[in-house]
Amino acid sequence: MERTFRIIDCFCGAGGLSLGFERAGFEVVYAFDIDEASVNTYNHNKKHHHGTAFVRDIYDVDRSRIEKDLGHEIGSIDVVIGGPPCQGFSIQRRGENTDIRNNLVLEFARLIQDIRPRLFVMENVGGLLSVRGKPFLEQVFKELGDVGYLIQKRLLLATDYGVPQSRKRVFVVGELSSDSLHHFSFPAPTGQALKTVRMTIENLMDKDEEYLPNHKADRLSDTNLKRIRSIKEGEGQDSLPSELQLCCHSKNKNHRHLDTYGRMAWDRPSPTITARFDSFSRGRFGHPELDRTITLREGARLQTFPDDFEFIGTKVEIASQIGNAVPPSLAEYIAKSVKQTLGESKNDR
Repeated sequence: MERTFRIIDCFCGAGGLSLGFERAGFEVVYAFDIDEASVNTYNHNKKHHHGTAFVRDIYDVDRSRIEKDLGHEIGSIDVVIGGPPCQGFSIQRRGENTDIRNNLVLEFARLIQDIRPRLFVMENVGGLLSVRGKPFLEQVFKELGDVGYLIQKRLLLATDYGVPQSRKRVFVVGELSSDSLHHFSFPAPTGQALKTVRMTIENLMDKDEEYLPNHKADRLSDTNLKRIRSIKEGEGQDSLPSELQLCCHSKNKNHRHLDTYGRMAWDRPSPTITARFDSFSRGRFGHPELDRTITLREGARLQTFPDDFEFIGTKVEIASQIGNAVPPSLAEYIAKSVKQTLGESKNDR
């Protein structure tokens, strides 16, 4: 009988990482997040994972806190996974490099040292490799390397793993290895044709929230309705007529947010689904054909959540839960590689 590997999900959000690992045969024994709405969504979708999520700040979480929450000792844990909030490293963020949220990756490292799983997986934005993130990443490598972890990092493109979305994220994986050799290998791209927006959401055009949970279109203002009606699929704000462009955009053709007030293209992957994809003004989040932004359900599909995964909260809270999640399909590929590593190195400890 195949052994079930046990995991803890930190910063679990709505449960994208948990869902991917559960699909690969892992069992979540504990999850936590500071955001109550995300925890409500996580616990609402029990059929997709074993774990119970708790509203906890990582600064207050250690082995004893986890055992107190569960009411029993946790024993050995195979894998700790998590995506520390990444706004401090985001290349979209302006201002000083100092951001208190950057310290969350160090708290994640502290928890790894306390629990000592056989392997850990940390996900973050590409900015973790930038000047803002590099010092923190180097500290994680040093602290966990000093206690026996061999660590690798790689920037992965979600479209390489069946996700219909141009999303880039850094994955950091560390393993305890008695022979000082890396056993974990990042999954190779599938080599399959790219999945597109059309393949993912076209069949929802004539459906509403009575058909699927969270599938409700947001109403646009009169001005934004004029904007979206004036552009074609795949076009952004630079295609708007001059009278509908914002002053700051029309005066600055090199504006960093050229995708604002844009429509997705049917036959390409979507742009990155962000925490504000519910807003037409925040990116190329207009529907390719209909005069509206994509719905929360359409965003969830582009993130590869199943249709029976229901999100709980306000519209803004749900958009954040979806946009901040690790696409479950990508998480599953990572989890399968982790599972193979654990199976091959089961005698290391």
